[in-house]
Amino acid sequence: MLAFLFPLAVALLIVVAGTAVLVRRDRWRMEDSSDTLRIEATATRGMRDNRRRAHAHRNRFPREHE
Repeated sequence: MLAFLFPLAVALLIVVAGTAVLVRRDRWRMEDSSDTLRIEATATRGMRDNRRRAHAHRNRFPREHE
């Protein structure tokens, strides 16, 4: 039974690895849609604003050093 399962497992791993490579390449080559670009720009702007607010909050309420 083991003589049958080992080659089957190897074949399955080859198929899974090949599929993963093809899917990754396909996602890498996909062009960004206008919605994707808009969402990315909004997210980047939001991250920048959050960092700015955190920095301002840190300066406004400094920790007391021991």
